[in-house]
Amino acid sequence: MPLAFAPRAVCFDMDGLMLDSERALLDCWRETARVHGAEIDDALWLAMVGLNEDACRGLLHDALGAATGDALRTDAEARYAQRVAAGLPLKPGVFAVLDLLAARGIPRAVVTSTRRDRALFKLGTAALLPHFSVVVAGGDVARPKPAPDPYLRAAEHLGIPARHCLVLEDSAPGVRAALAAGMTAMQIPDLVLPDADTRALGHHVVDSLHDAHALLMAALDA
Repeated sequence: MPLAFAPRAVCFDMDGLMLDSERALLDCWRETARVHGAEIDDALWLAMVGLNEDACRGLLHDALGAATGDALRTDAEARYAQRVAAGLPLKPGVFAVLDLLAARGIPRAVVTSTRRDRALFKLGTAALLPHFSVVVAGGDVARPKPAPDPYLRAAEHLGIPARHCLVLEDSAPGVRAALAAGMTAMQIPDLVLPDADTRALGHHVVDSLHDAHALLMAALDA
């Protein structure tokens, strides 16, 4: 389905969209559970994709209890921090999309649930930070995704009305946040495919950033 408009700004999620970080984090959770002798289905880890830290903590507490959940989280985060420090791989096609938008003078923002210090470190290590004029991170707004607040904050900083913004997201909470903000959403799923309820939202769903690049180029050339 082609884009129905040429966006005046584009907002990018970070983890799972630009950075191939979800697989690294899943590996850390699996390794942590194995070390602690815990039999935990991957569904618990995957349920946390796209959620903010408080929501993830709540899922762990509900499933494992506060003590066990916090112990596993501390261990998994330490393992993941080592992966982040070593540098996370990029999703294929991310620089093609960024270069296209830069060439057309389209401003860009990062909107992530990751806390600001870690988000800036990840973006800097991946050489992505210079491509964005705005970064809205976890803790910057009162209500995180799936509430619209992070994307509304990005539109405010970009100086572009929300209705003229396109959002690139990999997760359902991010898509819901973008749509609630009045933006057009394009989902590029990573580890978690959109379920029937998510697809019923009527947004764009594509297989890769290469597909997103093709749709953007067609819309900007129209």
